[in-house]
Amino acid sequence: MRVCGVEIKGEDAVLCLMNLENSLYDIPHSRVPKITLQKGTDAGAIRYFQATFKKLLEDYKVDAVIIKERPTKGKFAGSSQGFKIEAAIQLIDDLDVELIRANEIKERLKKAQVEIDFRDTGLKQFQQNAFEAAFSYFNPPRVKKED
Repeated sequence: MRVCGVEIKGEDAVLCLMNLENSLYDIPHSRVPKITLQKGTDAGAIRYFQATFKKLLEDYKVDAVIIKERPTKGKFAGSSQGFKIEAAIQLIDDLDVELIRANEIKERLKKAQVEIDFRDTGLKQFQQNAFEAAFSYFNPPRVKKED
């Protein structure tokens, strides 16, 4: 299965592709590390962003997109342009999109049975949060069995 982890920062959707097959993780090279929404007030620019993102997903045969969720209120709230990016991704037809909170990512990474040192991935530093979102998708929390 191939997923695309996404962190939305300002006007950019930072990306990380990841495969999990036969218990082996793979981070394929992507032609772009991020896609930018140039002018969030223009409907044509939003459609162009969405088409560009969709084409990337089709080219790399991505099964699901995992977006690191941003708060809607408070000091660290996302921008309006960021929420437009999120909506444009969520509205792509036939695409499985999941939002995941930062605290859930941390929890899943802590419980993961496999550890991957980010420095060994070959990704750029600004892609770390997108990488963690993708990796956490493959490491859901374990359900405790009751006796």
